Order: sequence, then C-alpha cells, then structure tokens
Amino acid sequence: MKVVKFGGSSVANDVQIKKVGSIVADDTDRKFVVVSAPGKRFENDAKITDLLIELSDLALNNNPYEKKFTQIMERFSEIVNELELPQSILADIEQSVQNTLNSDAPDRMKADGLKSIGEDSSAKIVSEYLKSKGLNAHYVNPKDAGIIVSNEPGKAQALPESFAQLYEMRKKDGILVIPGFFGFTKDGGLMTFSRGGSDITGSIVAAGVQASLYENFTDVDSVYAVNPTIVSNPEKITTLTYKEMRELSYSGFGVFHDEALMPAFQAEIPVCIKNTNNPAGSGTMIVSDKDPHTRCVVGIASDTGFSNLYVSKYLMNREIGFGRKLLQILEEEGISFEHAPSGIDNMSVIIRDSQLTAEKEINVINRIKSELYPETISIDYGFAMIMVVGEGMMSAVGIAEKSAAAFAEANISIEMINQGSSEVSIMFGIRKDKLDLAVRSLYQKFFG
Repeated sequence: MKVVKFGGSSVANDVQIKKVGSIVADDTDRKFVVVSAPGKRFENDAKITDLLIELSDLALNNNPYEKKFTQIMERFSEIVNELELPQSILADIEQSVQNTLNSDAPDRMKADGLKSIGEDSSAKIVSEYLKSKGLNAHYVNPKDAGIIVSNEPGKAQALPESFAQLYEMRKKDGILVIPGFFGFTKDGGLMTFSRGGSDITGSIVAAGVQASLYENFTDVDSVYAVNPTIVSNPEKITTLTYKEMRELSYSGFGVFHDEALMPAFQAEIPVCIKNTNNPAGSGTMIVSDKDPHTRCVVGIASDTGFSNLYVSKYLMNREIGFGRKLLQILEEEGISFEHAPSGIDNMSVIIRDSQLTAEKEINVINRIKSELYPETISIDYGFAMIMVVGEGMMSAVGIAEKSAAAFAEANISIEMINQGSSEVSIMFGIRKDKLDLAVRSLYQKFFG
C-alpha cells in the first residue's frame, strides 16, 4: 500500500494531470494520492497558491480583488475544460472562495482558508479525472481523513491523534485523493502548514496509514549531489539516509522543506523521489540505513541570506550562563538561530536574514550591551553557508582537510566552520559572492 504525492508542476495543467492519471493507474498499490495546488506551466507563470495569497491580501485589506479572482478561475477553468470534466467543479471552487471571503472568521484564518483552496480544488479535479478514466477514486477532505492539527495559522503541525485516525483510512475502498497543505483543529478550524505543506501532508498520511512506500513525484529525475544551477550535469544520488536528507534540505537543497519528511522518517517509511515526466526512472530512495561502504560524502548543499552576530568578552568561558543568556535574548526577541560556533572569549550566532528586522537588530544589540557587557558586538551581513553532507564522514579520515583544500585552491577565505556532533555534516561560512566558486571547487574535490 503506497502513498503517492504529486507536486505543483505535476498538476499545473491538463497535460500533467493526464500523466498523473497514468501513474496512478499503472500501480494498484497506489491507494492514497496527495496533491499540491497547480504550479507554474512555464518559467514566468504564477502558481495558484501565490495568486490566492495575492487575492487574500487584496480582500482582507478591503482592496478590489475581482481581477485576481477572475485570473484564478480562468486557470481552473482551463484545466477543467481541457480534461472535459463537469462544470460543477468550477461552481464548487467559486463557491469555496466566496464562502471563505464572506465568513466571520478572523483574518488569519480567512487567509489560511483562501490559501488552501488551491490544493482542495486540485484534489477534486484529480479525483474526478481518475473517475472519468474508470478508476474507483474518491476525494477525501483532510477533516474526514483525520488530519488534526495545532491552532497555528500558516504553521500548523499534525497532532499525534491524527495517525490513529489516518490508519482507519486503510479500510476504505478505492483510490483516495487528499488535498495537501492543510488540516483542521479539534474545534474544526482550517489551518495550513508552512509553504511546502503538501509534502508535509504526504508524509503525515504515509506515516498514518503505515505505507510500504511514500512516492513523491516532482519535476526532477532524482536528488542531485549539488545544485544543478551551479554545477552542470551533477551526479545523481541513488540512495540517501533520513539524516542526510534532513541536513541537505535544511541547508538549501530545493527538493524538500527541511521538516516535510519528518513524520515519514519517524515512522521509518521509505521515500522515493521520482519524476512525473519520467515515471519509469529509478529516482532517489531515502531510507533509514544504507550500505556503510558507499561514498562518504553524498552531497553539497548551499544557501545565502545569513548574518553573523559576533560577541566577544574576556574570560567569557568562566562566566557561567553567558551562552544561555545570549540565546535567551534572541528567544525573547522572537529570533531563531542556525549555528553557534564559539571560542574561549567569543561566540558567533548565525541567523537567517529573514529573522532580523531593523527594529529587532537594534533591540538585540542594546540588550546584549546592557545585560551581558561585552567588549565587542557586531552583526555582519552577507554570508553564505555550505554544508558537506554524508553519514560515511563519521568513519572517514581527511574530509575537513579536503574541504579546506578546495577552498584554498579557489582562493576563498573560510569565515567560520562548524561540525555537528552527529558528524553527518560540516558547515562552512563564507562571503556570499564566493558561493558558486566554492561549491564548484568542493564538487570537483569530492566528486571529480
């Protein structure tokens, strides 16, 4: 019994949805189908979810939204008409938008309701198309599926009781098509996950029904060892462990949001990433364990948009609680951190730029000065982070040396380095303008 999830590019238009139908029909084990909202049809196209967010912003700020609504309905109309499906689907989508706009729910919940219409409509369309091809398919609303979530608009998390309720879905007949991206609170309120939430739904469903495999169909043949926009024709990764995928996705790998697969990982459900446009390809398998004799470094991930909060104070190491107090200031200002390499008299805290507003930066600096009395404090922008990842690094010798050599050969200065206690990855911080050059040099060093 498999759970199969199709991303936005897989349901972007009628041509792609027909491919989805063929993939589902090709394997009778594909009982649970999770879908995203229609994505881009071409490079400069808009995703339906983005259009719905724009509609939400206009409507909730009492601005005219009719043109945006028309644009959304035209996209759905094109798909429905090309697939020769009943017009009642379009009427249902239109009614969903109007009901959400006219509800007396708080604005944050209205925004979540509008955002969810992309996935919900996509699931209804795919279900109806599968029926038109003679398959016993059924649309299942997340509430009926049992996806119960926390009351956190835009960043909901599945509650433990969801998994027992989802398991009951195994008893239902036919193919069950479930919209991704949202669930319902115990009180019946609709809440969305973070962006990339359809992957989260697929992972939750796979864990709940205890699937034999979770197949995630996207628009690439596999996960690559490095960003293909930086290195041409990079090596494909055939097998990853959960830990490796977590490190890679967290560090800017574009395949998954870093939290998306956690439910499947925790339930030890194997995951296969495949291409909707090449379903016969082997894809990339993500598993709990793999042959320890495989290559020690599996991938190189990178991302920009980081800042370095640097604090120094003589005899910092003797001051009990200094690090805790520093991180507590960040917590109280609503700032999460990524890494915290430290020395005897200094400490750096790596923060994503998106976490730091101008107001928060002033507050943090003033509080550190008045509460911790440092000798030096600064916030330096313009950093990129590179992660060299692989479970085989735990037993390999010379990974840090080879990495440092790659930076030296590219004439790039390493601003910071941090290796986690798990030894699955080594993080390097450099200036962002050197990122592509550094990644290419590392790739050449480890993959040739």
